[in-house]
Amino acid sequence: MATRSQKLKSPRNDGAGKAPAAKRVYDDNGLAMQLFGSHHSHLARVEQVLGVTAHARGNEVTFSGEAAAVAAACDVLDNLYGRLEKGLPLDQSEVDGALRMAKAPNGRVEDVNVTVTTRNRKISPRSPLQADYLRAIDDAELVFGQGPAGTGKTYLAVAKAVELLVRGDVDRIILSRPAVEAGEQLGFLPGDMREKVDPYLRPLYDALYDMLPAQQVVKRLENGEIEAAPLAFMRGRTLANAFVILDEAQNTTAVQMKMFLTRLGENSRMVITGDLSQVDLPRGIRSGLRDAMETLQQAKGVRFITFGTADVVRHPLVTRIVNAYTEVETRRRAGARYESEPDGDGENSGPKK
Repeated sequence: MATRSQKLKSPRNDGAGKAPAAKRVYDDNGLAMQLFGSHHSHLARVEQVLGVTAHARGNEVTFSGEAAAVAAACDVLDNLYGRLEKGLPLDQSEVDGALRMAKAPNGRVEDVNVTVTTRNRKISPRSPLQADYLRAIDDAELVFGQGPAGTGKTYLAVAKAVELLVRGDVDRIILSRPAVEAGEQLGFLPGDMREKVDPYLRPLYDALYDMLPAQQVVKRLENGEIEAAPLAFMRGRTLANAFVILDEAQNTTAVQMKMFLTRLGENSRMVITGDLSQVDLPRGIRSGLRDAMETLQQAKGVRFITFGTADVVRHPLVTRIVNAYTEVETRRRAGARYESEPDGDGENSGPKK
């Protein structure tokens, strides 16, 4: 890591916010090449995001620019070099994650070294809240992850579940979703029960196949080590020695959510994920996710992680899409409140003149 590299110069403030230069020399030439990226692509990304200038030669790099940005660039490269020393993979997504950590107000670049190990992959958080989410799953028996699409809520939960299963800390993984269509009426679905519920659980399967070899996923599904079932099938069960994930929880009712939460058994962990901006329940029915998050705020052993658009780690356009929809919905809600303000006689009078 950087302590093993030579810190020939550290960023120094010259009183005008500028740092004259900060040089890093990394001992392992091969790792330095991986760190800088093909054709120095990783360094170019650091320059673009942090607004610094990087000059690389061999196994050394010099940054110049604003003092805070130069310091952040050094921290990012030092921590990424540490990943390489540990044999962890490094690609553009890992670089982007470290940069996101460095730019976040409460971010810590070292959080990029928090990893989840599965048979297929080693997965690191790509935002400060993702790191908090992984730590919460380790520390608490019940975790709520709420936020927009693309923030890694379900993916990271499945990754932790697979890690604990492979390590032998739990005997099985149970994946569940409410069978509610996203604004569509699918009607009758052919096949047996497994084939009927598979379309609803497909995103969970996709994550599983990312974590484990395909033949292992099939084998573990067949022998019951991994079970996927709709929410309606949970009633009356006690889920012991298991890692339990309820996805799309915004589409549960309050009664369903209470039923599901009380299934938690001995030596089990439960993660509830959902997005309260995408509720597909009939109008007038309160989301069980919202109800549970309000009801359990003071309960011991429960953690709440609320992701925002800054935590979206899909294509950059997804972040802009989420932001655009959020802004429009905020304006619509504000307009609805404005138009429903009562007049002096207690009736809705519409917009004020």
